[in-house]
Amino acid sequence: MSSFPDYYTILGVQKTATSDEVRQAYKRESLKTHPDRLIKPTDAERKAATEKFQAVADAYYVLSDPVRRRQYDSLYTSKAYDNKTNDPKASTNFFAGFASMFGTSFTNNTPSNGERPNPDNVFADVFDELLRPEVERHAPWWSCLGAACGGGLGFIVANIPGLMIGAFAGNRLGAIRDAKGKSVAAVFSELGTEQRFEILRALAMKVLGSAL
Repeated sequence: MSSFPDYYTILGVQKTATSDEVRQAYKRESLKTHPDRLIKPTDAERKAATEKFQAVADAYYVLSDPVRRRQYDSLYTSKAYDNKTNDPKASTNFFAGFASMFGTSFTNNTPSNGERPNPDNVFADVFDELLRPEVERHAPWWSCLGAACGGGLGFIVANIPGLMIGAFAGNRLGAIRDAKGKSVAAVFSELGTEQRFEILRALAMKVLGSAL
């Protein structure tokens, strides 16, 4: 018998967690597990990180929706304690066998017909939310603001080299936003690996309170 994914453990919340607690937990865990936070990973390391990131997105997809959560809980309570696991591979097996039970309930960033969620699309929603206070506070001077904020955050993370990379990444985010009106998350996906790393590193410091 295959193991059953314990999405409560994967997100680090209690079974009685509120919707807001689930969302806050997803922000924390998605930043911890995002593959772009790895520095020059091997293929094996990036694969493992991607699997964890996907499992976190799966957990949020299931637990953030009341209907999907009730359906998942009905299975969760029927499983023995030692059959539940936080192994990402169990989530892959779960969606292969049980995803159709979720029917057609979905939001803008999650799929219909029980398909497995795209982790990048799920992350984009909270990524925009994490940066929205700064964006709204300083609009519309995206380019200058991006360079200043990116440089400052980069300096905190990695001194002068971090400042240079952070300033460039921040300016790039702002410039594309000014020119094309794209969301911050959409621009983020177009940046280089080192630029995404610096941005995620700075966000993780802000959310997690450390340079994990």
